Amino acid sequence: MLRIALVCLHTSPADEPGSGDAGGMNVVVLHQAQALASLGHDVEIVTRRSTTTAPSVARLGDRLRLRLVDAGPAHPVAKGEHEQYIAEFSEGLSQLGPYDIIHSHHWFSGMAALPVARARRIPHVQSFHSIAADDSTPLSDGERSESPGRMAGESWLTRNSDAVVAISQAEAQTIESRLGGSSDRIAIVSPGVDSRLFAPAASDLSPSRRRAPYAVVAARLQPLKGLDLAIEAIAAVPEALRPELVVSGDASADFEGYVDELSALARLTGVGENVHFIGPQSRQALAELLRQARLVLVPSHSETFGLVALEAAASGVPVVAAASGGLREAVVDGVTGVVIDSRDPRVWADAITRLLSDGDLSEGLARRARERAETLGWSRSAEALLDVYTRLVTSLAVA
Repeated sequence: MLRIALVCLHTSPADEPGSGDAGGMNVVVLHQAQALASLGHDVEIVTRRSTTTAPSVARLGDRLRLRLVDAGPAHPVAKGEHEQYIAEFSEGLSQLGPYDIIHSHHWFSGMAALPVARARRIPHVQSFHSIAADDSTPLSDGERSESPGRMAGESWLTRNSDAVVAISQAEAQTIESRLGGSSDRIAIVSPGVDSRLFAPAASDLSPSRRRAPYAVVAARLQPLKGLDLAIEAIAAVPEALRPELVVSGDASADFEGYVDELSALARLTGVGENVHFIGPQSRQALAELLRQARLVLVPSHSETFGLVALEAAASGVPVVAAASGGLREAVVDGVTGVVIDSRDPRVWADAITRLLSDGDLSEGLARRARERAETLGWSRSAEALLDVYTRLVTSLAVA
């Protein structure tokens, strides 16, 4: 049995995805933690306290606990402000344990946790989930400018961690090219999907026969996710076929007012009545929303993987995705969905129109998407992660 700490400084994996800064990382960490615990390991998720009412320790399941560390104010703050709480969080983390291995998620967490791991002579594993981009890189489109501290910190973590876990081949290549990572210290552990929760409506895999003529975008509402492209694409679909666009998610503190901007864009393009912002949804509500949809759009400027694309696949719904980062791996173009290497709304509208008007094409993509998703469970993801942990703990013990 391993005693494992999963460190997520700036956002709690127990928070509902789509709210605040909770997103795909939260889903990955929580489900991998649950799967690791079910394999018999003692797992603690460690995050910053952002509320005065929650207990310091909460049991999330057998062998799985959530620990809150006091660092900064006990309320939510903008993601970019967390850098100033790294030292305080590190001190709080140093009081916890014992652990056999520490796995940090996002660079804030790594900067706090790596010194603790070194002081205890235990392995440190780093996952980034997103990597800073300077103005010269393609991934800068839609992203905020990052502080020099982040870019330097990510490089330092890559060089000094015992292993870096990437969520996709695309992210692994970015870690090598942008951060100078060594391929022999990078492991790719792709995420899983709960194919029981995310499942087709009844036994029907036919999106063309569903009553609700809507498309879904599910994401944190920020420019990086490309929601403007989704709205403009829907506006360019012929009116006779045009679906409603349902947007699930919430704006984080860094992007207050962004929903108003998107609403204004919808009105400007003539689809103000066709675009519906429904806020963040529970996992159960999101699963129901996806399984009833005709298609799911993932127009992000950058995704290390694109978990919602895999959840849509499990729901038996074809995906139209941008050819960015790990989305090329999450969606198999022409097999489980459509991958578009263009940000022209008319190109997206053509793909949407084709799926809506060609039932055989849509149903074939949906069926194959579901078949692929059924092979990608969270237990498989956790076992791959455990291989990384075991190798590091064993090699350290031998040394």
